[in-house]
Amino acid sequence: MKTITTSPTRRLLVSALAALSLGAVALGAQAQSLADLKKKGELTVGMLVDFPPYGTLNSANQPDGYDADVAKLLAKELGLKVNIVPVTGPNRIPFLLTNKVDLLVASLAVTPERAKQVQFSKPYAAATIVVYGSSKAAIKSAADLKSFRIGVARASTQDISLTAAAPAGTEIRRFDDDASAMQALMSGQVDAIGCSTTVAAQIAQRAGNAFENKFVLRQQEMGIALRPGQEELLKAVNAFVDKHRASELNAYYKKWLGTDFPSLSQ
Repeated sequence: MKTITTSPTRRLLVSALAALSLGAVALGAQAQSLADLKKKGELTVGMLVDFPPYGTLNSANQPDGYDADVAKLLAKELGLKVNIVPVTGPNRIPFLLTNKVDLLVASLAVTPERAKQVQFSKPYAAATIVVYGSSKAAIKSAADLKSFRIGVARASTQDISLTAAAPAGTEIRRFDDDASAMQALMSGQVDAIGCSTTVAAQIAQRAGNAFENKFVLRQQEMGIALRPGQEELLKAVNAFVDKHRASELNAYYKKWLGTDFPSLSQ
C-alpha cells in the first residue's frame, strides 16, 4: 500500500520520539493510586483539542468540548482540581505511559491493540467513522478507494480502519491531525478522507453539498485510558461512568453533539 506523508522529517521525528517514549515505559511508567492523586491535589488529563465537538479550544484558547466537560466532572467527582494537557493522536498514549498525564479523556477508541498498552474504562462516548469525500468522486465501498487520493489523521482510529479496508496500492496521505486532513480535502489535495461524522458535519457546514458521506468504516466506542496496574483508579472511573451516563454525560452529549448518549456495549 502506497503511503504519502506531508512532512517526512516530521514523521520520522514523531516516530522516533514515540519509540523512545514507549521504550521508557519500563523505567518511567508507574501505577498511581487514588491516595497519590489526593496527595497531589490535581488530576492531569490528556485531551485532544483538534477533534470537535469532543475536543476543541474555546475563544479564550482553553480546552473545551465534550471531553473537557467529562474531564472536569471526573476531577470534581474525585475531589481534585483539573489540569487539562493538550495531546495529539500519535503522542497521547506515550504521554500516559511516561507519566506526563494521569489519564486520558482523549476520544481514544477501544481496540485490542491499544488494550495491550493501556487499561480502558467502560465506554464514555462513541463516534462513527466514515469515508467522506467529493460528491463527484465515485466511491461507494472500500474497493473503490484505489482510484483516489485518500487523506487521514496519522495514528488515529480512522487511519487504522482505513489502512485495513483500503485495497493494496491505495494512495493514503497521512496528516498531523483531523484539521489538516479536513483542509486537504477542502483544498483539493485529496479526494476523500477518513473521519468521524462530527468532522464531516463541520465540512458540510462550510462547503454545503460539495462533499458527502461515502460509506461507514466503523463504529468506535471510546474509553478513558489509564496506565496498567491502576485497578483502584479504574474502579473509581468505571463507577463515575456508570453514575453519570444517564444524567450529566447525556446532558453533555446533547450539548455538544445534539443527540442523546448512544447505546453502548457496556
